[in-house]
Amino acid sequence: MDETSIRVLDMHTGGEPVRIVVGGFPPIPGETILAKRRYVREHLDHLRRLLMFEPRGHFDMYGVLMVQATLPGADLGVLFMHNEGYSTMCGHAAIAMGRYAVDHGLVELVDPITPVFLECPCGLVKTYVDVRNGAVRFDSVPAFLLAEQARVTVPGAGTVVADVAYGGAFYAVADAAQFGLDVRASRTRDLVDAATALTRAVNAALRVEHPLEPDLGFLYGSILTDGRDRPEQGPSANVCVFAASEVDRSPTGSGVTARMAARFQRGLVARGQECLFESVTGARFTGEVAGETTCGSGPAVIVRVGGKAFYTGEARYWLEPGDELGQGFLLK
Repeated sequence: MDETSIRVLDMHTGGEPVRIVVGGFPPIPGETILAKRRYVREHLDHLRRLLMFEPRGHFDMYGVLMVQATLPGADLGVLFMHNEGYSTMCGHAAIAMGRYAVDHGLVELVDPITPVFLECPCGLVKTYVDVRNGAVRFDSVPAFLLAEQARVTVPGAGTVVADVAYGGAFYAVADAAQFGLDVRASRTRDLVDAATALTRAVNAALRVEHPLEPDLGFLYGSILTDGRDRPEQGPSANVCVFAASEVDRSPTGSGVTARMAARFQRGLVARGQECLFESVTGARFTGEVAGETTCGSGPAVIVRVGGKAFYTGEARYWLEPGDELGQGFLLK
């Protein structure tokens, strides 16, 4: 990569970074978005490390690679990158990409709300951008509760009760108080350790499968909450720890989707009832169940999530010959 460079534009949603690749990647072959994801993972993973890892990124960096869409009706395809690999869905990145697509003329402008349909590895995610203020909402893929109030044994914490739900990716969702923690006050390191332990415990105890697509059947991470599951209790704080113990600074769009699916299927929230979710940065997303559907043979919902993204800068990156550290490293 001594004579070529990769161009990126950086944004954040609720404090969570979104590094968008705007030039320099080779073409990505594949007849489906999941095939493109596999190709990038198998052939171009050195470029993910170059952009996500130090010295250009950091342990909690997040990125988006635009690819040719394969689904009818999609405006563009997107692959998501992080410290471990390639996720199937990312709500904070979908919010950023909605605004980016409008601002950079990738879709026809419609006043006051411009639709931007994203083909993600989990399916078609429909975003809607308010061109007056940049606010974005998206309608999720079918989301559902896989395991209600599952009891798992977590070393150091004993029996922990958690919902396992799908919002484009699978999450275990548990009250942080079960670990003696408070998501608004405890050290981030302690929350990360507890969430990582919960992910390991759920993986050991439960079989996480998607009813339609094997590539989607894995536990992406865990979400620790303040225990508030009803909208009348006010905004619910949570911290999402995903991939290789990466901490989401935003409320987590796919996590909000999973939490709303679990709330609805447990009878804790009504269709169309808006809920507020707050992250460790104090950023907030809205969430509501917009419709009911199915996924495979089981019940599912479409969740509408709202938030805002902002630009932070742009850069051009390259790798000099002989620079081994420049290929990417992480300090954990």
